[in-house]
Amino acid sequence: MSRSAQRIEVREATPADVTLIVQLIKELAEYEREPLAAEATPAMITDALFGAKPACECLIGLVDGEAQGFALFFHNFSTWKGKRGVYLEDLFVRPAARGVGLGKALLARLAKIAIARGCPRMEWNVLDWNEPALKFYRALGAEPLSEWTIHRLTGEALTRLASLA
Repeated sequence: MSRSAQRIEVREATPADVTLIVQLIKELAEYEREPLAAEATPAMITDALFGAKPACECLIGLVDGEAQGFALFFHNFSTWKGKRGVYLEDLFVRPAARGVGLGKALLARLAKIAIARGCPRMEWNVLDWNEPALKFYRALGAEPLSEWTIHRLTGEALTRLASLA
């Protein structure tokens, strides 16, 4: 992909984008060295984005009219701030479109959404080995929260804890 004068667009995802979104999720999983971990199906993504109670939203990034990336996000909530925030679950730009400003355009649009909705912050996680992403986010002014450690319950541990209720 030539880097000269490319037209970058960001738009909201529509139901017609579900197959594309699932493909981008698979490409992201491949990039993050977990190709078998992406289990989302078109039906699951359709329900999550466009069902009766949408769980998330998605922006599609285009370069010269061709879809090259996405940002999938949802609201979280800060008890201290008393307001919801934006949590960026996934940001992905296909390798051929990296370096043209699409990632920045996706995040800028998401920041605009956050501000319009009265959200005082955007948050996301980055794999510690993903130096290009870390460098990109720092250049935008994002700060790592080194004093926080992410915890996760899955599988048997989640089931075991749920059985105590």
